[in-house]
Amino acid sequence: MAVPAALEPATTDDEPHSASAIVGGWVTGRHVLHIESYSRTKDELPTGKFIESRPFRIGGRSWSMKYYPNGLKSEYSDFIFIFLQLVDARASSSDPPVVKAQAIFSLLDQASKPVPSHTQTTGLLKFSVPGNNGIWGFPLIRRDFLEKSEHLRDDCFRISCDVMIPRELRTEDRMVRPSRTPTLVAVPPPDLSRHLGDLLAAGHGADVTFQVAGETFRAHRYILAARSSVFKAQFLGAMRESNVSSQAYPIRVADMEPQVFRALLAFLYTDALPDYCSSGQEDEAAAMAQHLLVAADRYGMERLKLVCEDSLCKHIDTGSVAIILALAEQHNYQGLKKACFRFMIRSSSALNDVLATDGFQHLPRSCPSVLKELLSNSSTPDPTSYYWYQALRQPSTYKPSYLACKQELAIVTT
Repeated sequence: MAVPAALEPATTDDEPHSASAIVGGWVTGRHVLHIESYSRTKDELPTGKFIESRPFRIGGRSWSMKYYPNGLKSEYSDFIFIFLQLVDARASSSDPPVVKAQAIFSLLDQASKPVPSHTQTTGLLKFSVPGNNGIWGFPLIRRDFLEKSEHLRDDCFRISCDVMIPRELRTEDRMVRPSRTPTLVAVPPPDLSRHLGDLLAAGHGADVTFQVAGETFRAHRYILAARSSVFKAQFLGAMRESNVSSQAYPIRVADMEPQVFRALLAFLYTDALPDYCSSGQEDEAAAMAQHLLVAADRYGMERLKLVCEDSLCKHIDTGSVAIILALAEQHNYQGLKKACFRFMIRSSSALNDVLATDGFQHLPRSCPSVLKELLSNSSTPDPTSYYWYQALRQPSTYKPSYLACKQELAIVTT
């Protein structure tokens, strides 16, 4: 049966549209605790004793910070612990007795900015009134680090606590933007990298030749100079060779495999690594990233350094972490170095596994400074860093390989 025209739904182009959104958001606030008599707090409060801050209100709740200058327990007595606790559970009878919140604790520098290496977050946790296990915190600072740092001045330092409380989910109206007029011309994505890659592959107009372990590579000096500070100095600066000599005689590249130089050239032309650098086995991809990291440092290619550094951060495992750590230390890759630290100290079992590897046994000789940094635990940002501290305090619980490294370190660094 046909529907009468008067009952058919309207389908005109000017029919109004509506939209809504489900939103949450956060209630946030900060409290800064000033410790203005640090020496007295350290001398007068034994391990397990604390001083509580004045109450402060965030999100309709009253909170306080607990400051333990000599640690929470005897085995961590060299750490300053900071905790956040909920003082009153409910602002009104309608509020829930437990509050979900996230706390971020930070040691502040003299400009009142958080010190990144000493900033820790709890994640989203449940807080309740004292006595109900609703208090959370961290071993935030090693005292010996604080006392040697510029953050302690005139026997004073500061710690901030940012509290973030999730709002209840709610719905809101949203404005609807009018639809755009359909485009009549489709613009393709940029293809400069593809064209430059084709130019490298074809070798048209190449004016410089490289010899790498018996293989020959042709390239274009101006493209290389535009992409590498080292090539720029070699071809356009004081190091430049004559046009005749650079074309008649190949430039020999020592200490590099052909496949690594091929990938380096591909990145110079296309700003991306070829597929074979990431395909295949995990250990092969990690090895290529290590070689390219050294090559990028050699030719002053900052973006390739970061690409390889990021790739290696994702390929760290028990067998390779010591080797990657040595590489990061030798070439001053701080992000990669921190990633190795965090992998090694994420748990006591992980640390023991790393200590037993062959790669770790070479660290005292190849990189005594980085091993000393790990052992002193002065700049490790992870809140579980006390595993290193435990290794020093209770060496009998660790494997002989660790003790051998420690003894060798004492010889190398004294």
